[in-house]
This record gives sequence, C-alpha cells and structure tokens, in this order.
Amino acid sequence: MGIRILYLAAIAVSLMSFSGATYLNVIGPATATLNNSQSIYLGKIGPGESFYVLASATTTNSTGFAVNIGWDELEAASLPQGWSSQPSPLYENPMKLKVTVPQDASYGMYNLTIRAVNVQNYSRLGNITVTAYVNVTPNVYNITASPTHIQSGVGQPTNIYIRLNNTGISDDPFIINAYGLPAWNLSDQVVVLHDTKSTYIYPIYVNEPGTYHFNLTVVSATSPSIGATFPVTVVAQASLLNDYSAVGQGVILSPIIMEPSYEFMLLLSYIYRHISR
Repeated sequence: MGIRILYLAAIAVSLMSFSGATYLNVIGPATATLNNSQSIYLGKIGPGESFYVLASATTTNSTGFAVNIGWDELEAASLPQGWSSQPSPLYENPMKLKVTVPQDASYGMYNLTIRAVNVQNYSRLGNITVTAYVNVTPNVYNITASPTHIQSGVGQPTNIYIRLNNTGISDDPFIINAYGLPAWNLSDQVVVLHDTKSTYIYPIYVNEPGTYHFNLTVVSATSPSIGATFPVTVVAQASLLNDYSAVGQGVILSPIIMEPSYEFMLLLSYIYRHISR
C-alpha cells in the first residue's frame, strides 16, 4: 500500500510539472523564460518612444513535448491608456511586438499584458499571458560632446565628437544640428541601439574670421523632451598656424603622397601651441 501511494504521488507531481510546462521565452529587450501569469521588467523608455518585445516561437506543450513553432503571434492584450501597439506578423520567429508610448505620458512605472497566441489552438497550446513592466522617464540617454571650445582656420572643417550611451529600450533615431552658426545648416540623423554606446563625428566650419557662439543640439526624432544642448564657441582665424592645425582634423589639401607633409605641419602646430602657453 505504501509503495502504491508513493507511485500515485509521483504521477501527480509529474502531471503538475507537465501542466506548467508551456512557457514564453522572452529574448529582448530583457530576457526571461516565463510561465503563464508571470512577469518581467523590460527597462526604461522615454515619452513618445517605441520599443519591441521579442520572444521565441518555441515552447513545450502540456505533456512536455517541444513545439518548435508553437506560438504564432505575439500581441498586447492590454495597454496603459493612450498607448498603442502592433502585433508581430503571423508565424514570425522570433516574434516582435511593437509598443509606442504617447508623448504626453507621465513619468513612472507602467505595466502591460502580453499574450502569445497559438492560432486555432493547432498545437494544443492555448494562449499564454505575461505582465511586462516599463519605467517611463526622460533619463534614457547619456550624451556628451567635445570639444566645445574650438580654434579653427577659416573654411577648415573641425570635428566635434558626440558620444551617446543608450540606457533605455528604444532604438529611435536622434537628430544632430547646429543652431546659430553662419553658413552651416547641416543636420545628421543617427541611431543608437538600446543598451549600446556609440560615438559620432559632426563637422563644423566657418568661412569668415571671428568668434562664433552656437548651440549644438542632439534630440530624439520621436520625443523632443529627450536630448541635450551644448553651447559651443568657435574662434576662426586666417593664419598659417591654424591651417596646419586643421590638417589634423582630416582635411585633405592635396593627393595622398603629401601625407608625410601633413603630419609634419600638424606637429609644428602642436609644438608652437605648447611653447606659446
């Protein structure tokens, strides 16, 4: 009798484990293997930005049998008021659900319900729902720019190095622009993927001698409240020394055969500036 009871208990435990075997494997922007009704924190997002939830279509059925394409679609079953979403295309693997936060969203923690669907229950999986948490905040990027005080030759491009550290979960583009600099209206668009760091080169130049003050802006293309502004000063002088120094910024004055001369001229400008301090 005791052995039989232990046998029945083992069967019961086995069935319980099989009944909870169906799962959703979330692979971005955070990673976790979730059973029905479990939750995951995805990360930070700015107002007006969009993000993708990626999940594998692979799972197991109620008997523990692996189903390679078990989930057919990933969708948002419920969203905070004013939010919008686009479900993943049918039979996509990995599945990609797009979620957009409204630009007027208040800062704070929000939750949404995500559902993986087995269309027409073909694989006998039913559906699975999990809760995802995101933190809406403007502090999703760390941005620096250097140099912000520049000595340049007239008509000679000078590079500003912009470093962006994306600490959020959006891959939205940024617009780099200079406001208040005469004869220079170049804007550039860059994309920094979530959880990555990148450095971009933004060239500027002036075509007349003088001291110029302008603002360099780096702003999200989808959310104007996310970005940074850097006051920059450019002192442009028509001099041989500045022409030599400008060579170090990558200005090509003549064919590549003259490259040793460029290096020599740059060295002269460095030596002179060091001695004259």
